[in-house]
Amino acid sequence: MIITIDGPAGTGKSTVSRAVAQRLGFDFLDTGAMYRAVGVEAMRRGVDLDDQPALGEVAAACTVDFDWSVQPPGVLLNGRNVDHLLRSAAATHAASKIAVVPAVRQRMVELQRRIGRQRPNLVTEGRDQGSVVFPDAELKVYLDATPQERARRRTRQLQQRGEQADEREILEQIIIRDRRDSTRAAAPLTVPDGAVVIDTTPLTEEQVIQMVVDLANQRRRMGRGQ
Repeated sequence: MIITIDGPAGTGKSTVSRAVAQRLGFDFLDTGAMYRAVGVEAMRRGVDLDDQPALGEVAAACTVDFDWSVQPPGVLLNGRNVDHLLRSAAATHAASKIAVVPAVRQRMVELQRRIGRQRPNLVTEGRDQGSVVFPDAELKVYLDATPQERARRRTRQLQQRGEQADEREILEQIIIRDRRDSTRAAAPLTVPDGAVVIDTTPLTEEQVIQMVVDLANQRRRMGRGQ
């Protein structure tokens, strides 16, 4: 069973996906980490992050995979673990630049589908997993929340890390990113056909996790003809 969890930034996709995968005994595919890894490679090569043809060449020339022998799986860029490089502000900025490049997205779809064939029990999260990468997934979920709630969550997350955070500024960034993700030419953010939409605004993290686990177990029982 492949479970896709899509939605805009700040809806808790990564946290929910990791927890759902753990409870079901599935693998977790962090697609955001894949874009960050390509961003790291682009920076290593000194590529201009506004040069879309060059970014496409970088993506075509590198392989991003995971070390599934550890939990959480380590991100492998051309066979080397790059986990320690992926959470920097520079990697985040680079990922936001390359994520809108059609050639980069095409390459990531290819690699993600390869992983889906190799890891048949998979929870994968992103913005195009149920709509583009795995349109035939057994369970497709779309997490949503108001921009205000997502900004509040992100602010709290940063403050818990001891970082400065301006909620109004974060809200503005979220609105801009939503617009960019929804209007980009390549794999725009959209609710996948047949997806279960969950508005997480009034829900706790645990409630959302349990809802997805329950949905998955229901689909598994249906698949067995029970």
